[in-house]
Amino acid sequence: MKILLTGATGYIGKRLLPLLVKQGHTVVCCVRDISRFEPPKSLTNFIEVVQVDLLKPESLGQIPKDIDGAYYLVHSMSASQDYKTLEKQSAENFKHALSKTRVKHVIYLSGIVNEQKLSEHLLSRKQVEASLQSDAYALTTLRAGIIIGSGSASFEIIRDLVEKLPLMITPKWLNTRCQPIGVSDVLQFLAACMFRPETFDKNFDIGGPDILTYKEMLLGFAKVRKLKRSIFIVPVMTPRLSSYWLYFVTSTSYRLATALVNSMKIEVICRNNDLATLLHIQPLSYENALKRAFDKIENNDIYSSWKDSFISGQVDFHISDFINVPLHGCFKDQRTMGIENRDKTVEKIWKIGGEQGWYYANTLWRIRGFLDKLFGGVGLRRGRTNKNEIHTGDALDFWRVLYANKAEGRLLLFAEMKLPGEAWLEFKITGDELQQTATFRPRGILGRLYWYAVLPFHGMVFSGMLKNLARS
Repeated sequence: MKILLTGATGYIGKRLLPLLVKQGHTVVCCVRDISRFEPPKSLTNFIEVVQVDLLKPESLGQIPKDIDGAYYLVHSMSASQDYKTLEKQSAENFKHALSKTRVKHVIYLSGIVNEQKLSEHLLSRKQVEASLQSDAYALTTLRAGIIIGSGSASFEIIRDLVEKLPLMITPKWLNTRCQPIGVSDVLQFLAACMFRPETFDKNFDIGGPDILTYKEMLLGFAKVRKLKRSIFIVPVMTPRLSSYWLYFVTSTSYRLATALVNSMKIEVICRNNDLATLLHIQPLSYENALKRAFDKIENNDIYSSWKDSFISGQVDFHISDFINVPLHGCFKDQRTMGIENRDKTVEKIWKIGGEQGWYYANTLWRIRGFLDKLFGGVGLRRGRTNKNEIHTGDALDFWRVLYANKAEGRLLLFAEMKLPGEAWLEFKITGDELQQTATFRPRGILGRLYWYAVLPFHGMVFSGMLKNLARS
């Protein structure tokens, strides 16, 4: 069968793709920016790729007419102030485009929406479900709560809180109950539902066997990590203060923190377990889902991360718009040095950032990250998805990877920190030389003043970094 997979560059889509191929399907990967889609080479013979923007109906003509099934994995928690309208429009455009194909079954991954009073985020999910319903195909909606897995937003936020704070003074929504589910179980449900007539035109809640408060989830995480943690709940923390608390302590963006806080006040408990029984799936416990996530982390086997979504950064853009570094109206800091061993230098470049750091003056990099966070930026807390690999579109501390070609020896990064302008950082090996170029396109007089203010630090940091990268 031919399956259309929207959100193929997203956290769930990246992980679902190999499962669908393993089942024998041909998968049409629907992506908004084809330049940031790098599927594993083992899958390339079994997939097609189309570049589609669901908010631009004219682009939806790229969807093949001979698809049999489709997954709708597209949603945004905070990409725009008017995201509810945009999500509804995307769903309606998608439904209209599918009406011109032979598709029989569409599966939508949503959130649990069983409470009378819902957050704007959950209301939007419910609205999308209604918009996707059609007489042209059968719709199955899977409603999940907190998803636990290596690289998931929920897992990373819990991890940040527990591992950084021995003592937590927390808002009262930590008493809210939820029903977490492991990401491996979500993938099983998604893959097993396709073309199952028993699921047509129905919605199902999916969750693990445990119903826990957020406080119990944090303490459960501490138990798995063998950490002693104390949590005190106070009633005086408003949603805004709670959002700032999450933002400063964890790697989440403020926009995402706000959406999460508003949703975390709502109980997300499954109505029943009908689908697990129907599909013979035994979901993992919360504790086992955590252990599986850490197995992936310890084996450096994190295939996708929420941090690689543009929602974790400051702007949403097409990589192709920024991959050509401007030549005019820019300040440049370009340095070149001979290298002793090309392979070792490439390996160093491909491990830059995250826990490894930036090879020189890491304290200054951390201070810059802290200042960025203080002024509403992403800071350094996103780290990197994989310790050894870098792919186009990845988040890398407060940078976004625009181009990464190991064989060519070239890595191009775009700054997502708060800046009065735009900045690029490029590493490029030519022959036996490493060229390191920092480019800054200022915005107005403030941008120019900023460049001259940081120039003395650039002289020290960039020269030290280049020297340590070039040495074997």
